[in-house]
Amino acid sequence: MKKYLISSCLLLSACSNLPRNIENTPSIDISYSQAMQNINSHKNTVVRWGGVIIDVENKQYQSFIQVLLYPLNSYGRPQIDQSSGGRFIIQSSTFLDPIVYTKNTEVTVFGPLAGDTERTVDKRILKLPVVLSQTIFMWPKYEPDNYYNSYGGFGGFGSYGGYYGGMRGGWGGYPYYGSGYYSPSYGPHHRHH
Repeated sequence: MKKYLISSCLLLSACSNLPRNIENTPSIDISYSQAMQNINSHKNTVVRWGGVIIDVENKQYQSFIQVLLYPLNSYGRPQIDQSSGGRFIIQSSTFLDPIVYTKNTEVTVFGPLAGDTERTVDKRILKLPVVLSQTIFMWPKYEPDNYYNSYGGFGGFGSYGGYYGGMRGGWGGYPYYGSGYYSPSYGPHHRHH
C-alpha cells in the first residue's frame, strides 16, 4: 500500500510538470478525421495531436517532423498500443535537431492547423495536415522492467528516474519546446546564423 501511495504522489507531481497545453485538451477538440474531411474549414483551429516521429526534415528557415498519429491518453501522451490514425506534419520555425528528435520517439504537439502538404510515402503521394508548433513535447521512454512492477501500472509515466535528473527544460533532460524555452541547445533564446 505504501508503494502505491508513493507512486501516486510521483504521478501527480509528474503530471503537474507537464506543459498546460499538452496536458489539457483544447476547448474545441478537432480530431484528425474531422481535419482531413475539410482542412480549409479548420485552418487556424488549435489542435493537440501526438504520435511517433517518422522523419525530421530541416530547411533553411523551417523544420518539419512527420508523425505517425496515435490517440492520446488523458495526459496527452500517445497511446502507441492503439491503432494508428494516419500521419501529420509538425512545422516549426525553430531548428529541430534530428539527433534530438529521433525516429520512434513519442511526441505531442499543440498549435494551429495551417492546411495540408504533400509527402511521398512508398511511391504514393499523400496529403497530410500541418500543425504549426506552439509547443512540442517529447516523452521519456518507458522503462518496461519498472513500469508495472515498481509503480503498479499507473498508465503513461513508467519509471520516474528519468523525469527529475538534470532538469534541462523538460523532465530529466527531455526537450520541451514552447512558451519561451527549449532545451537542449536550440530555441528562442539561442539564435543560430
